[in-house]
Amino acid sequence: MKAASLRRYMNFWPPFLFSGIHITRFSEDFRHVRVELRQRWYNRNYVGTHFGGSLFAMTDPFWMIMVLKRLGSDYLVWDQAADIRFVKPGRGTVAVEFDLDEATLDEIRTAAAGGEKVLRWFAMDVRDEAGDVVAEVRKQVYVRRKRRGAGPETAEA
Repeated sequence: MKAASLRRYMNFWPPFLFSGIHITRFSEDFRHVRVELRQRWYNRNYVGTHFGGSLFAMTDPFWMIMVLKRLGSDYLVWDQAADIRFVKPGRGTVAVEFDLDEATLDEIRTAAAGGEKVLRWFAMDVRDEAGDVVAEVRKQVYVRRKRRGAGPETAEA
């Protein structure tokens, strides 16, 4: 699937659509993504700020998708772990950007060359319109080279 089609699909995916999450950019080479969360009456928490689950959800699938698309079908790629630290209350429109460089991909390819699993952490900040950090998020992606001739039962993590 091309990046533009994936962006359109994900913008109508119910967990994003009904949370106010909107992907504003998904580069065709799968190296850059920008996601926004617009504050609405239906996605505020009890104290009137962004719901923390929505702040986390806006960061959820992108590193895994970007790494998978860039490495190709010779690799297994999964989300492994994540953590979030709320820094300040989020109000208005908040955004997060993902940038995947070739050096990181080369590092992963090298580490996975012998068939070993690679656990790679990616960090990103959710920022408000003033540029202040609202939340610090880390995602760990699992990568392993697929075994030659392996079916689904032998290609497990």
